[in-house]
Amino acid sequence: MREKLASLLFGGSCFLCRGGTDALLCAQCAAELPRLERPLCPRCALESPGGAICGRCLSQSPAYDATHAALAYDFPADVLVHALKFRGELALAPLLAGLLTGKVRSERVDHVVPVPLSAARLRQRGYNQAVEIARHLGKVDVGLCERTRDAPPQIELPYAQRQRNVRGAFRCTRALIGARVAVVDDVMTTGATLDEMARTLKAAGATHVVNWVVARTFRINEPHA
Repeated sequence: MREKLASLLFGGSCFLCRGGTDALLCAQCAAELPRLERPLCPRCALESPGGAICGRCLSQSPAYDATHAALAYDFPADVLVHALKFRGELALAPLLAGLLTGKVRSERVDHVVPVPLSAARLRQRGYNQAVEIARHLGKVDVGLCERTRDAPPQIELPYAQRQRNVRGAFRCTRALIGARVAVVDDVMTTGATLDEMARTLKAAGATHVVNWVVARTFRINEPHA
């Protein structure tokens, strides 16, 4: 199905290099994706010797319990994520979700929840890229968590302001007593949005919140917020 969709939408050419292929990406471009295979902190998915919980998570414990990421947010992964998020290339959603599937296949969760957009931003964009990715990772509970207010995009703000920007920005629509929840997003940068999502879900009764993200940025000496 994915190969047929690629041929239909891209005329049998690779999305990245436009070379001939029956898939969304040719074999060479697929091989160049920055897959995360080095030791990472199981909590925040930043590099950590031996895959131990990093010092940052030990000293500034985030509300989420774990993070699984498929790619580093470097070229050409950033091109794919940007195309899905801002250019409406929805055919990329199953490809990106497929890269994440191997990381999360064995994890048992009760709910798969995409990070919600505000009503205004959803109307403007016409879709939520997190929802499109989540559709291919399990039964999606789109209405479980809502955004209560609009706010400037995180990317426009300095790191120090990102946590304040999303504080109180979400609410759960029902109780989640004892639930295990996976939160899906395209990119994890500081973790501020995902941290606030986890706080909201745990306030509703969730006992375990894990992040499922396609790509992770790697910045040295930056706080979680």
